[in-house]
Amino acid sequence: MTELRKRGGGGGDPDSTDNICDKGAEGEDRPGPPGDAEEECDVDSKLDAPDVLPSTADMDNTPECLTKALEGLPPRWKNYWIRGVLSIAMILGFFPIIYMGPISLIFAVMCVQIKCFHEIITIGYRVYHSYELPWFRTLSWYFLVCVNYFFYGETLADYFGALVQREEPLQFLSRYHRFISFALYLAGFCMFVLSLVKKHYRLQFYMFAWTHVTLLIVVTQSHLVIQNLFEGMIWFIVPISIVISNDIGAYLFGFFFGRTPLIKLSPKKTWEGFIGGFFFTVVFGFLLAHFMSRFQYFVCPVEFNSDTNRFTVECEPSELFVLQEYTLPAALQNLLRWETVTLYPFCIHSVFLSSFASLIGPFGGFFASGFKRAFKIKDFASTIPGHGGIMDRFDCQYLMATFTHVYIGSFVRGPNPSKVLQQLLMLQPEQQLTIFHTLHSHLRERGMLPPAAAQAE
Repeated sequence: MTELRKRGGGGGDPDSTDNICDKGAEGEDRPGPPGDAEEECDVDSKLDAPDVLPSTADMDNTPECLTKALEGLPPRWKNYWIRGVLSIAMILGFFPIIYMGPISLIFAVMCVQIKCFHEIITIGYRVYHSYELPWFRTLSWYFLVCVNYFFYGETLADYFGALVQREEPLQFLSRYHRFISFALYLAGFCMFVLSLVKKHYRLQFYMFAWTHVTLLIVVTQSHLVIQNLFEGMIWFIVPISIVISNDIGAYLFGFFFGRTPLIKLSPKKTWEGFIGGFFFTVVFGFLLAHFMSRFQYFVCPVEFNSDTNRFTVECEPSELFVLQEYTLPAALQNLLRWETVTLYPFCIHSVFLSSFASLIGPFGGFFASGFKRAFKIKDFASTIPGHGGIMDRFDCQYLMATFTHVYIGSFVRGPNPSKVLQQLLMLQPEQQLTIFHTLHSHLRERGMLPPAAAQAE
């Protein structure tokens, strides 16, 4: 670790280490008591963590008009209003993107993914900047392109089968997609090996691992977000919205009622905020699910129409989005004086999604807090005043996206006939005919089709 220690430990303003460590805690649920900084910082970070060079992430980029409007307020309330105003602005900006449809949401996910990747890679570059590692940034972005090519190519083959079948260049790319993806990655791997420089081997392998872990966290989860979107926009919007609502609910309850610290990684998180955020999120998620379940635009799977070359969100809603009557347990019947309730089944699923977002989702934020403490930074970037970088806002979203994808595959989604049909249409005519005869014989043996003699008559 001698190469790391050259940049670690040693001189400098204590505010740049201990205090930043305390400031880096996510979600300012409660004001930290004086003198917490030294107690909360990890001792190991003072010894092993490299010093991070100053960047714009450590600067206040709050708009001047907002700064003047809040001038004279205590820092705690000033931060409250800045976060509140920017949160409302981001939420309102999300509505036009939803209105513009699936394509705009896919591009929004891609933009967020690229920005999150940039923020994490930039931290690595700043940490080891003095070594001037050759090709680090170039290779990092090259690997990002390779991984996105692989994932988006898989999506193209799965959901745009008719389009791929119609265009000859796309047929070639689809048939050899995985080989091309592997060849592209292999080229990057060889470039990395050729870039190795004596005396910097260890740091270069650190950065190679840094890049791949970032790709695993950011790109893979972004792909799952898009997979959820194709199941129906409700599976995209509800999980994202309940994470946002949990963040807001926990912040508000912690700000006004927070007294009991929750976890040392985030000393301003409180049990009051955690519990209050849970109930707030479950109620909000239930109401949002009930509202959105009424609209085909949100509940129908997103499919590509080869005739119009556009996405369609029209269908006969599945049972998840049809009102059904449920009998309440005896205890609730005595409490509410109701015997039955009429609900969309998706509302019940929303309770499980909300519970995960409230109880497990925050651990994504705690993980990010630990990462920032390790490198003595306050935020990933300074993109959003009062919030930090894009990654500061989406640290819990990626964990939620993975859970939603696993939840759909485990408890909701069955075989998809339209997807199977698209794959069949990509086969050669002789292969399609073989499958037709095999399926015909199978259905006739099961008695679902009349015997051959009856058909002849």
